[in-house]
Amino acid sequence: MRTAQIQRATKETKITLSLSLEGTGAVSAATGVGFLDHMLDHLGKHSLCDLDVRAAGDLQVDDHHTVEDVGICLGQAMVKALGDKAGIRRYGYAAVPMDEALAEASLDISGRAMLVFNVTFPGDKIGQFDTQLVAEFLQAFCREGGLNLHVNVRYGGNDHHIAEAIFKAVAQALRAAIRIDPQRDGQMPSTKGTL
Repeated sequence: MRTAQIQRATKETKITLSLSLEGTGAVSAATGVGFLDHMLDHLGKHSLCDLDVRAAGDLQVDDHHTVEDVGICLGQAMVKALGDKAGIRRYGYAAVPMDEALAEASLDISGRAMLVFNVTFPGDKIGQFDTQLVAEFLQAFCREGGLNLHVNVRYGGNDHHIAEAIFKAVAQALRAAIRIDPQRDGQMPSTKGTL
């Protein structure tokens, strides 16, 4: 079983996170940031990863530290759960519509962290959630997870729909990339011999 448990404690946040790559999409998220919990639910459900997240952060300041640190923990858990990455498909791509919005995610589990984020949100907030925190979460996830992720939103007018399409597209791309490819027969998906 490809699983991981991560604990992180700073002066700003305390987080426990568990991840199973061999899941059914079961998610339990309690971060204190309602919209983040909603997006984590989509991320787990559509990647078929089981995810349990508990976070207590300095929300009296704002949501930034909690959102970023959950991204950090998820990236660290991804690295731990993937192990040496032998036999995985490595690449994933998805285009997901959410009403009027269309998001695309291209993912390479390369060990080289990079986020390309071609997204424009019409507004600054989704409820109380800063739209810029979508990129902050994904940046932390990619940096700690060694992921090369390109996110493109072709169009969209509703901030909630745009964010939801992004998380669903990332989840679908992740689902494809982490899967074991039986044809690969346990080989490393790289001409370098390592990822």
